[in-house]
Amino acid sequence: MENLQKMISEKSVVIFSKNSCCMSHTIKTLFFDFGVNPTIYELDEINRGKEVEQALAQLGCSPTVPVVFIGGQLVGGANQVMSLHLNRSLLPMLKRAGALWL
Repeated sequence: MENLQKMISEKSVVIFSKNSCCMSHTIKTLFFDFGVNPTIYELDEINRGKEVEQALAQLGCSPTVPVVFIGGQLVGGANQVMSLHLNRSLLPMLKRAGALWL
């Protein structure tokens, strides 16, 4: 869990993903289209990916990918991110975190 906190706090936008997950791809594409350069951890590729996935589950993330953190705060999965985007809250959140300078 301590390792997870370190991963989350080091960058303004962090995405936990898996290459095999189509929703992970969709969320990454959304952020790239905004011009955001998120830190992405592919849990099916990194060392100790299963441990990170278990820590995300302990935080209440279900499913465990994709999971997005902005400014060190848990935003949630694909549904939460898309809801924020649709109600026009995502871009201001990214600006406050320093991930976007529009």
